[in-house]
Amino acid sequence: MKNTALTQTHEALGAKMVPFAGYNMPVSYEGVSLEHATVRNGVGVFDVSHMGEFLISGPNALALIQRVTTNDAAKLTVGKAQYSCMPNETGGIVDDLIVYMIKEEQYLLVVNASNIDKDWAHISQYNETINAEMRDLTDNYSLLAIQGPKAVESMQSLSSHDLSEIKFYNFIVGDFAGIEHVIISATGYTGSGGFEIYCKNEEVQQIWDKVFEAGARFGIKPIGLAARDTLRLEMGYCLYGNDIDDTTSPIEAGLGWITKFTKDFVNSEALAKEKANGPTRKLVAFELTERGIPRHGYPIVDAQGQEMGTVTSGTMSPTMGLGIGLGYVPTPLSEPGSKIRVQIRKNAVPATVVKLPFYKG
Repeated sequence: MKNTALTQTHEALGAKMVPFAGYNMPVSYEGVSLEHATVRNGVGVFDVSHMGEFLISGPNALALIQRVTTNDAAKLTVGKAQYSCMPNETGGIVDDLIVYMIKEEQYLLVVNASNIDKDWAHISQYNETINAEMRDLTDNYSLLAIQGPKAVESMQSLSSHDLSEIKFYNFIVGDFAGIEHVIISATGYTGSGGFEIYCKNEEVQQIWDKVFEAGARFGIKPIGLAARDTLRLEMGYCLYGNDIDDTTSPIEAGLGWITKFTKDFVNSEALAKEKANGPTRKLVAFELTERGIPRHGYPIVDAQGQEMGTVTSGTMSPTMGLGIGLGYVPTPLSEPGSKIRVQIRKNAVPATVVKLPFYKG
């Protein structure tokens, strides 16, 4: 089990630690509902240093990224980031990721913790003929997500840059919390605004301490992975391993918007065909219309009780106080307003397909 550079800090704060993707991670400190509300209404800090970071450099860097990802990385300019995914050869998804253009001919790929080895092997396989320079920086870097509507105001004193000017999915490399060169990225997995800070392991304790000093009068709190999951689900953001995996295509997962057929990428021909013909199933968002909590793996059934899909993510929404979830259903039932049922133990609880996000902010 790997530790992050802040593991002892989390333990000292009384965090409940759990194994997650091969790391010892804080799942909660004070409880999911409290931590969730802190991020929605104020500012909270997540240690997400378990994420993977690959540096792709050299004259062939863009060619490699274009080959293995679905989005069009040629549209990136220095200081911009892009959400994307890596398709496999059989119609599924290897992983979803963020691509950062650090400078000319240099990109940072940020991948999911559970997929680091798999992703590295997949990209390396395609790099055999492309010959970009690849470096795995995962073990040397830490990542803090400072999230919430008060993130900019509470953190401004820590940087000489105007943080309010960093637009969504843009970033700068600048000074933060007394460290000269960190990535300050206006990205996150919560839907409540804020930043992600990439720094070296030996710098993260200083940054953590200064972040909490600066945020004290704004009620800043450490936040665990459990609240990260409820926050992302209220936005309808996909979680790899639940909502997308090696068997789900970007088209049926609703990721057509990051799947650009203006270029050639892994399995693009088959995915273009699927888009043209329409997928047989789609990932939908739903709200329960009666009491209950949908959970990952629960069957989605029709009026006769016949199984026709599966809940991929589900929870009791802390903000809205009702059961919400994502799941795959046959395409004819994917339109907002469609009626479905979720089998929760002996009860087929009625639900309605809705438009994302659940949380409107």
